[in-house]
Amino acid sequence: MALPEILRARLRLPVIGAPMFIISTPTLVLAQCKAGVVGSFPSLNARPKELLDEWLSQITEELAAYDRAHPDAPSAPFAVNQICHKSNDRLEHDVELCVKHKVPIVITSLGAREDLYKAIHSYGGVVLHDVINIVHARKAIEKGADGLIAVCAGAGGHAGTLSPFALVQEIRRWFDGPLALAGAIANGRSVLAARAMGADLAYVGSAFIATQEANATEAYKQGIVSATATDIVYTNLFTGVHGNYLKQSIVNAGLDPDNLPQSDPSKMNFGSGGSSAAKAWRDIWGCGQGIGVLDDVPTTQALVSRWTAEYEAAKKSLAG
Repeated sequence: MALPEILRARLRLPVIGAPMFIISTPTLVLAQCKAGVVGSFPSLNARPKELLDEWLSQITEELAAYDRAHPDAPSAPFAVNQICHKSNDRLEHDVELCVKHKVPIVITSLGAREDLYKAIHSYGGVVLHDVINIVHARKAIEKGADGLIAVCAGAGGHAGTLSPFALVQEIRRWFDGPLALAGAIANGRSVLAARAMGADLAYVGSAFIATQEANATEAYKQGIVSATATDIVYTNLFTGVHGNYLKQSIVNAGLDPDNLPQSDPSKMNFGSGGSSAAKAWRDIWGCGQGIGVLDDVPTTQALVSRWTAEYEAAKKSLAG
């Protein structure tokens, strides 16, 4: 099955910028879309909830103006992430605004919702659902999702433990629709590798944290630049869901990253959860294992240009 037109015709590089708590704001999203990759943000980043309407207006209007000024190289589409877990009491409000603004792509997490999918499809929007295993993948497609995001071992933030080789090839045995792959993708060569493996798109988070437009502290950005894969800790302590975090931020919070207790999964918190002393995403920094190849803090445009050159060079190398 071919990719929807919106994911095929307007991308400079087959990449979706992952929606990241706190980090992804209109500044980063707009930079990503103008650079030619899908920019995205969690709707919960807009606080109070009334701010979401303003953000969606700003993004759609600015991208429309950009497209008018650059008809030969228009922007990539943007996406909004919706957390479908029962703890999210904003879901109905935020989905209504996505429908109002006709958000091109909606990424759903932590629960497949048939009613939500129908709402997005009512105006022609595309829904991608992120999964860490086959059970969740099948359920999402059965309920009406258009495509999947395989969140594999090494991905930043909430992530699974399966190898991308394992999860992608199992999904491709029964699903030929849109598929993105997340997990330690941090240069143009790894974007091409994701496609060679069977995915249509790479799903990238951590590399965009270390860009000038990201809403992250300089300490966070420099922590990513100076760290490697061995500096990532996988734990469910901070939100109730297992995820990958930068070890130094855990140390900074006065905790021992090698001896963290387990959290109660029934007490999930996907905003700025955690203890009052150290909050997930704000103080405890989500990060993936691919960061060992990140050496600077460029603009988003410069990063995408670099990756595009690496991607094309890797294609030529394999062809030759």
